[in-house]
Amino acid sequence: MLRLLDNKDSVPFSHFKLHPDLLKGVKDLGFVKPTPIQTDAIPPAVEGRDLLACAMTGSGKTAAFLLPILSALIAKPRGMTRALVLTPTRELAAQILEDLNAIAVHTPLNAAAVFGGVGMGPQEHAFRSGVDVIIATPGRLLDHFRAPYARLNGLEFLVLDEADRMLDMGFLPDIRRVLRHLPKRRQTLFFSATMPGPIAELSREMLHNPVTINIERRSAPATGITQAVYPVAQALKAPLLLAMLGGEVSDALVFTRTKHRADRLARYLGERKVAVERIHGNRSQAQRTAALAGFKSGRYKVLVATDIAARGIDVTALGHVINFDVPGVAEDYIHRVGRTARAELTGSAFTLVSPEEEGSLRDIERAIGKRLPRVTIPDFDYESRPASLEVPHAQRIAEIRARKAEERQRARVNAERRAAALRRAPGPGGRQAGQAAGPSGGPPGQGRGPGHGRKPWDRRK
Repeated sequence: MLRLLDNKDSVPFSHFKLHPDLLKGVKDLGFVKPTPIQTDAIPPAVEGRDLLACAMTGSGKTAAFLLPILSALIAKPRGMTRALVLTPTRELAAQILEDLNAIAVHTPLNAAAVFGGVGMGPQEHAFRSGVDVIIATPGRLLDHFRAPYARLNGLEFLVLDEADRMLDMGFLPDIRRVLRHLPKRRQTLFFSATMPGPIAELSREMLHNPVTINIERRSAPATGITQAVYPVAQALKAPLLLAMLGGEVSDALVFTRTKHRADRLARYLGERKVAVERIHGNRSQAQRTAALAGFKSGRYKVLVATDIAARGIDVTALGHVINFDVPGVAEDYIHRVGRTARAELTGSAFTLVSPEEEGSLRDIERAIGKRLPRVTIPDFDYESRPASLEVPHAQRIAEIRARKAEERQRARVNAERRAAALRRAPGPGGRQAGQAAGPSGGPPGQGRGPGHGRKPWDRRK
């Protein structure tokens, strides 16, 4: 749910030139004063200026671009998509849609999320009906652009959200392809938590005389995050996490390096009666949505995730983020821990560091400009030697080969079963499949050249 900071030093939302129906929606949500990024971004956006904003996750930037765009759309004719928001992940697209619906509850405006992992039918309907705002991931949007119904000729507003994350995920070429489908005359709002070279170059290509916000600010976690490091042997990370969950940690979003480690860690915790789910790229969209919903509702105490979910997970008052594996780059650390202490609330970010990960930790500490405190748990046995979560390479290869062989055998059995069912099925006139009459009433294949009349299952390469 959208959360806006009650900042005593900022002006109220009523100070901005926003439509009254939007102000009613904001008031219903219980928010009176904007966050700093909203204070800086909304006035020039309302004036129609392009924006280049360096804004951290959890700073309230979603409302910073939604409010001025929705305010402008209310007075425009309906039935044409006039605003597009590009995001890196499905979860973030779904979260922005949820925030938009909450803000626009008193308006007639509508929106749709367009991302992979779900059917394209409802998304096609959104294009054909001309919803006011489309929130999309680049890959799925390009899939739709192959069809004639997906035309955004009336587009007036473009938002590029989490631009640096899109760079990390390899979306930069896709973004440039998307831009070729959009009108060149538009207002563009560009948001990125960091500003690496390729993103700065992209912003220069996209923006016209933009207002820049906090562009000089060095990347750092939010001030409300309590950070600490737990040195521990790699093989002891899972038991240490279990000990932490049995103490002061009531809920936790736990990040692992790979999808397979996420699966194994979730299985380890589940076998020890921890209410846990996992979210990563190998999970279907339905599974990812259910896992996130269960974590938000409190059904799951722990949500294990990979970096694909580091942005887009928005959980009210999330108390703890735990880096089970040290992220390889400082930006990933910042965005992981940014899941807590959102909108200047408070939270804790703990990182489990094995000796071989100390180098990556030092890089993170240099990037954020501070040395993180080291913590040990008094009653934990740091000398024990439990089985590691890592599966030996030879065993992993053998398991993959066995699984592939089982899948091939299952496919053969299913194909044989389908072929047998087709042979038994009665054809026209009571004939069995494979015994259908030819076009002149004779045997199959007569009358239209060799091979005509064969069923697909009778053909041979």
